[in-house]
Amino acid sequence: MVKIGPVTLPDFPLLLAPMEDVSDPPFRAVCKDKGADLMYTEFISSEGLIRDAIKSKKKLDIFDYERPVGIQIFGGDEESLGLAAKIVEVTQPDLLDINFGCPVKKVALKGAGAGVLRDIDLMVRLTKAVVQSTSLPVTVKTRLGWDDNNKNIEEVAERLQDVGIKALAIHGRTRVQMYKGEADWTLIGKIKNNPRITIPIFGNGDIDSPEKALLYKNRYGVDGIMIGRAAIGYPWIFNEIKHFMKTGTHLPSPTIEDRLAVCRKHLRYSIEWKNPVVGINEMRRHYANYLKGLPNIKEYRNKLVTLKTEEELCEVFDEMARVYQGFTFEKTPISLINYHENCPID
Repeated sequence: MVKIGPVTLPDFPLLLAPMEDVSDPPFRAVCKDKGADLMYTEFISSEGLIRDAIKSKKKLDIFDYERPVGIQIFGGDEESLGLAAKIVEVTQPDLLDINFGCPVKKVALKGAGAGVLRDIDLMVRLTKAVVQSTSLPVTVKTRLGWDDNNKNIEEVAERLQDVGIKALAIHGRTRVQMYKGEADWTLIGKIKNNPRITIPIFGNGDIDSPEKALLYKNRYGVDGIMIGRAAIGYPWIFNEIKHFMKTGTHLPSPTIEDRLAVCRKHLRYSIEWKNPVVGINEMRRHYANYLKGLPNIKEYRNKLVTLKTEEELCEVFDEMARVYQGFTFEKTPISLINYHENCPID
């Protein structure tokens, strides 16, 4: 078992990464159903929480079926982060995570997210302010450093552990890299093997197949893996990795029935969480990912992104189930999209 404070996870847990404008409650519900062991909310601006911004407050929504679940906050001011931590605690998540990894310019260049990697003393003070403001276990997600000349994650890991964090998730790129090139897990493995480090270390970056998950588990010795972009449109990756690690064999590819069932479930949760109009509109961005690989789908895709009622959409799902019955999806590599390019921020 892996322990994050009082939170107990199974051996080698698979975590769903916090992804802005992606990992909302409906998406998390689907990933939980498909094997995610621990999930995080979209990141929430500490300043937005303090000024009671509607969008920030809405991101605090968590549900019992998601547990264990963490709420992630970001910011560059000690007092604001401390106050935000107190607000978060009222919603009773299982843990609180600090984002020191978001590479988006309008976050990083304002001294938050991965921007804090340029000032490790500030990062330590910010983390300490959060730890001292809440009884929740505090975790951190970050990157290797600001750029190739400043990969200071080894120092970061020790110092953040010293001020009280209970786990650390590390993306194997610098801020300057964004999502270019390959993620380098070498330093992640080095931190895990540092005898001073006693907290769980989770690796993140480019895990897009069961084979790579097992390879990186064995090569770097991490306590678990955090999966982000690979789960967009393909939540089955969690159970596929677990099955492969246990048996050495692959689960069958999800069928058209499996994919449409996820579309229905995601749509229903989206409508319930917000309302029919907003829920249906926000679901539209997910269909192309869930149904990738189907031939001659343009007509159906056009319907899915224009119809306005759940009943009409379910009729399209029913028709697609009949038309594509027996269709076999090819086992193709998961495409890791760079969703951060147009990442909306509070």
